[in-house]
Amino acid sequence: MVTGAAGSEERMATDGIWGLMFRMAFPAIIAQVINILYNIVDRMYIGHIPGAGSTALTGVGVTFAIVTFVSAFSAFVGSGGAPLAAISMGKGDKKNAERILGNGVCLLIIFTLIIMAFFYSFEKPFMYMFGASDATYPYASEYIKIYLAGTIFVELALGLNPYIICQGKSKTAMLSVLIGAVINIALDPLFIFVFDMGVKGAALATVISQFFSAVWVVAFLWGKKSSLRIKPHYIRLKLDVTKQIFALGLSPFIMSATECLISLVLNRGLQKYGGDIYVGTLTIMQSVMMLIFAPVQGFTQGVQPILSYNFGAGLFERVKKTYKRLIGLSFSFTSVLTLTTMLFPSFYASMFTEDDKVIGLVAECMPVFMAGMLVFGIQSGIQPTFISMGQAKLSIFIAVLRKLILLIPLAIILPHFFGVMGIYYAEPISDVLSASTATVLFALNIKKMMTKEYLQSV
Repeated sequence: MVTGAAGSEERMATDGIWGLMFRMAFPAIIAQVINILYNIVDRMYIGHIPGAGSTALTGVGVTFAIVTFVSAFSAFVGSGGAPLAAISMGKGDKKNAERILGNGVCLLIIFTLIIMAFFYSFEKPFMYMFGASDATYPYASEYIKIYLAGTIFVELALGLNPYIICQGKSKTAMLSVLIGAVINIALDPLFIFVFDMGVKGAALATVISQFFSAVWVVAFLWGKKSSLRIKPHYIRLKLDVTKQIFALGLSPFIMSATECLISLVLNRGLQKYGGDIYVGTLTIMQSVMMLIFAPVQGFTQGVQPILSYNFGAGLFERVKKTYKRLIGLSFSFTSVLTLTTMLFPSFYASMFTEDDKVIGLVAECMPVFMAGMLVFGIQSGIQPTFISMGQAKLSIFIAVLRKLILLIPLAIILPHFFGVMGIYYAEPISDVLSASTATVLFALNIKKMMTKEYLQSV
């Protein structure tokens, strides 16, 4: 009988696929949903601040670009390094897996210093660039200045959690997020309403909660219960390891980081053609989209270690069974949840605001904005499969295609023909075209990837 840390890894190669997937994915789903609540709960409370809810919500929504950019660097290290560590463990090379982890810690520290220096230096022009107005800027500035102070906690908590998941310890990873979320949800109403701190209180609650999550993650990976441990002599940049993390992490980084550019284009377009109220609707619709994709992202994050480990061990039949179920479930779940947003948009809008005008505008625009998500779940399953098997180039192309090649140009061009609604049309068009392309690329490449020759090249 296999027990302990090693047993958690080896069971990924022996346990039944369905049971293993749900056992690994369920805690990751909970963790991802809870993680999204950090920002969503802030917005829900902020949107109901008496006398300033809609304006404050729009202001905080403008900061979404920077918040996403900060977390993109954690995705770079987590999604880029954890699959490599899992593949190494599948090959029986624990030393290399820990070298990857240490290199990742070093990268997160470096990224933190760069991010803080850059955004503190150019905070005001960036806020206006991302769609702030004279009315909403004070709220945006209050929130982001405090949030940036906790950058290191965000990077460590989000960037290192995948290294816990890749060991098969999804429950431990879930607890790291749960601790922070419970603290955040408890502190939000206290700071915002009881202490009358408003937007500042929401930001402070988020920073404190991320601090506790980061402490939990680092303490576990430093301790003896982790089979993959942080060791001081590995906390340094090593060129060959860094290049591997960059190659595989670039795709998820682009997916997250380009949200920053997308927010810039969409918010400026909405401000130009519609005004603050349209920027506010985007804040709500992006929040709802986050709610939909949180469970899917958690599911794929939980299943990725199974794919990587079995791929590294050369168990291609298990890999095939796993990715088929991953893609099928991602598509089904995303389609069903998206349909509810299209049928009941007012319900979702009322979660964030009491302003009847904003709710009415969301009810008009959300069915259009969300339509492409009906099929996008296919890509949500395909892209992590590519990443799990070390296929960096295709992952990067798919990420770039949807956002940089399709969405941004469409959001700039379509308003010239359809006015402000053209910005909303850009989202579903890019989603459908991107998902279709991902499906074709997957069909053309998967057989070649499922070979020993390809495995040896990873």
